[in-house]
Amino acid sequence: MKAFNSLDVQSVLPEALKPLETIAMNLRWTWRPQSERLFRSIDDHLWRETGHNPIQLLQRLPASRLRELSTDADFLHRMEQELEELESYLEQDRWYAKQTRGTEDANTTVAYFSMEFGIAQSLPIYSGGLGVLSGDHMKSASDLGAPVIGIGLLYTYGYFSQTLSREGWQQENYTTHPTEGLAVAPVLDERGKQLHVGIQFPENRMVDVAVWKVVVGNATLLLLDTNIDTNPEDFRSITDRLYGGDVEHRIKQELVLGVGGVRAVQRFCELSGQPHPDVYHMNEGHAGFLGVERIGQIMVQGESFETALAAVRASTIFTTHTPVPAGIDRFDLHLVQRYLQGNDHGTSELVAGGVPVHRILELGADEDPSRFNMAHLGLRLVQYANGVAKLHGAVSRSMFRNLYPNFDIDEVPITSITNGVHSQTWTRGSMKSVVAAMSGGRELATANHWHEADAVGDQELWRIRNELRADLVTRARRLVRQSWLARGAEEAELGWTRSMLDPNALTIGFARRVSTYKRLTLMLQNPERLRRILTNADRPVQFIIAGKAHPADMGGKQLLQELIRFADEAGVRDRFVFLPDYDVTMAKFLVAGSDIWLNNPIRPQEASGTSGMKAVMNGCLTLSTSDGWWDELRDDRYGWTIPDVPTDDQRQRDLLESEALYDLIEFEIAPMFFDRDATGLPKEWVSRVRTSMSEVGPQVTAERMVRDYCTELYIPAGRSSRAVRDLSAPRQFAEWQQRVREAWPKVVVRDVRNETEQPITGGNVQLSAHVELGELQEQDVRVEVLIGEVDESGDLDKPQALPMTRDEEGEPGRWVAQVPFDVPGKFGFTVRAVPQHTLLRSPAEMGLVQFPRS
Repeated sequence: MKAFNSLDVQSVLPEALKPLETIAMNLRWTWRPQSERLFRSIDDHLWRETGHNPIQLLQRLPASRLRELSTDADFLHRMEQELEELESYLEQDRWYAKQTRGTEDANTTVAYFSMEFGIAQSLPIYSGGLGVLSGDHMKSASDLGAPVIGIGLLYTYGYFSQTLSREGWQQENYTTHPTEGLAVAPVLDERGKQLHVGIQFPENRMVDVAVWKVVVGNATLLLLDTNIDTNPEDFRSITDRLYGGDVEHRIKQELVLGVGGVRAVQRFCELSGQPHPDVYHMNEGHAGFLGVERIGQIMVQGESFETALAAVRASTIFTTHTPVPAGIDRFDLHLVQRYLQGNDHGTSELVAGGVPVHRILELGADEDPSRFNMAHLGLRLVQYANGVAKLHGAVSRSMFRNLYPNFDIDEVPITSITNGVHSQTWTRGSMKSVVAAMSGGRELATANHWHEADAVGDQELWRIRNELRADLVTRARRLVRQSWLARGAEEAELGWTRSMLDPNALTIGFARRVSTYKRLTLMLQNPERLRRILTNADRPVQFIIAGKAHPADMGGKQLLQELIRFADEAGVRDRFVFLPDYDVTMAKFLVAGSDIWLNNPIRPQEASGTSGMKAVMNGCLTLSTSDGWWDELRDDRYGWTIPDVPTDDQRQRDLLESEALYDLIEFEIAPMFFDRDATGLPKEWVSRVRTSMSEVGPQVTAERMVRDYCTELYIPAGRSSRAVRDLSAPRQFAEWQQRVREAWPKVVVRDVRNETEQPITGGNVQLSAHVELGELQEQDVRVEVLIGEVDESGDLDKPQALPMTRDEEGEPGRWVAQVPFDVPGKFGFTVRAVPQHTLLRSPAEMGLVQFPRS
């Protein structure tokens, strides 16, 4: 029977329950377990059905349940407690304010741009590691009171949900996420209407972008949305899905993020009565076009491109997460030219100010002249750049060294700040008490060390580890059964899922974005040996695996299918399981319930790898190649390192490294796990858990990471931003750069000498050189002696740069340096001249250097 018409019945929250809306609209609840339990207690089934979304939970509750809750004294008391706790949290005096009180640094504001933010499952605007890192950055900024405003995109469909075919092939499903069901609110302009910003696209078409606000504790996240009625269909779809569509779709998204994001955050600041941000932080090259917009805003004031670029560079940070060139966004040069919309004057119509198109193209120039490189654009727009682990910083300096000609790799101005994970989000409930005890009750957001490692006894620590593993097994059984039903299996053939996995077996977790370098199938190189390890009656081992392949990555999907087919085999399917649709909720119990976290990328292609950090927070031990964060923190006292086989033969490398992996599991890890004392306690294992948590834990928190960003990048960039605010300084700096470039060929270094006949340890060696400055002044140039050991090719190996001073009493142009020597050996030296200026953070930025002429 067909319906004659339809009606939309909406739930109305009683006045007594209004605080639930306040708690739900601030994503602080995502790292406050008591708040999450409050929502779960309303309707556990509906909580899971809505994907842990309190907004939708409240919208879908029947009136009878709302009436019941509004008269439930115990529930109302708990609700008021959570509201009071939230209000108290928002009013606390935090680390950043305490550090900067009474200084200009207290007024620094940072605009943090990222393509994705993984804050909660209920806000589906993330895909994996980059998004979760950005989400943890925002949460930790809130805990620390760091002045960060996030800027991202509000995706209509988010990222895909993953199901499997009967054959084990990944299938993507996209679900619409209406804004009324999300914890987002419109940013209102002066008229009380939702704030919109416009971006001009080719053919004089204007994209209308709506601005939404998400509250993350004390921090604000702005999300940009083109799926609005004022846009034509092709513009509405710009923010349809994360990392979806073709190359042109991607450049549209990055223009909305970069250009639209700058306009949105500046208008937001104006509406909230605060100055524009001092610092702009690009989390990857996706936001590179923000620099083009900012250059245009300065040029519209009548300044030159060079002045504008100097001002932008002084106040911009670029973080690269990409250890391989293939991971960088590159666009066809003609596509970029079309979207920059050059006119008859050679200036861009995309932004105001008459920005010359050819200069923008120079900033993004790639080794391939037909391509535009977003990482190169990001690096050429900043004076502050970093990788996300120490090894990744070194890899990045090598990868981008051609952008800084004439300087050694170690002098490339890219530093590193190692990633971290938000401790309150990723530490499971029962383990939180252990962390609190180990930290001695100190505020975790500011604790650099956990000094009370023995605060929890061995038996209690082992009990919690068993509890977390059992919880993982229970959840995994349910998810595998649901997956098989979705794949077309009948209920009658799934009885085995009730007893699959063993809550007492050594459990190895592995969850990654499925890409070739992460080597999802390394453990399958020798299937028969893996079977023997899995089915060992005395020392049972089990793998629980999750991950998604990009929809367009056929190679990744094939690897995933290979793994799932192995997991489907009757002989191992109760010991080797794949959990589909990996997300932040699944990650929480997977990293907590595993005993070993496996990470086996091809070294050095993993930038950081934060999933293993989450595991550490829960007492899980590490088994990894020496890559990402593990490369700098690895230690045999709390983990195992898979030996690296440096060869270009990838097949041979995989075979050898997989055998090393099997050996570690079979002969070291499993024996230690199952070596029990009379009480059933694996004492050596628990000792490693304790050491890992207490020593590695405080080093891998996002709170530590954000503190590092504040002290090493945000505060220095804020200071240099204020130094160029009135534009006279960058104008003079740009003029200085032009003058130095023109005069540099006349700078000459000659007659370099060692003036100490018999150098000895404990004494100084005097080195001298004659330097002709041509038309430059002494304050324009820094003369340095480089000294270090000499390698087989005659090059200085990691030389130390020491300043030389002009010899006031000697002949004109003579420079000297006194070099102390503590150790004996054979050393080489040379002298160089480089530019120097107060606004020049590194001489490598200009690529100018003069060495002695042969």
